[in-house]
Amino acid sequence: MDRHSTRTLFGLAVLATVFLCVPGTAVPRASASGAAFRVIVNPANAVTSLDRKFLTEAFLKKVTRWGNGDAIHAVDLRPDSDTRQDFTDEVLRRSVGAVKSYWQQLVFSGRDVPPPEVDNDEQVIKYVLRFSGGLGYVSGSASLERVKAIVVR
Repeated sequence: MDRHSTRTLFGLAVLATVFLCVPGTAVPRASASGAAFRVIVNPANAVTSLDRKFLTEAFLKKVTRWGNGDAIHAVDLRPDSDTRQDFTDEVLRRSVGAVKSYWQQLVFSGRDVPPPEVDNDEQVIKYVLRFSGGLGYVSGSASLERVKAIVVR
């Protein structure tokens, strides 16, 4: 192996080590379908894709209405759910604990309450179907027959 190849391999090894050690850069767990989670909306919603920033603001209730004026009704999974952890890490770019602290501050000051938390994918789907502005996420292996999955940009 020549000197250039050795240097290149060393550089790649260092880069891989940094990637794996820096918080927030871990590759999300994948489900049987290949995705760790899928973002869903009520089928009556015309939205087909959302910016990650809009999605973050919707789940933190910094934005409360869709473009058509309908109220956003977001729903979360339990804090100990792997799907919630993946969603929170990748979309909100915070830990579940940091999001819980954010909501504790808002609740304590009387400004707002967090989205409801449910136990499983089926309960998320039922909640999203109940509201035309329903918004949630489910595991990558969940059945999406009754709801509409959207693309996160």
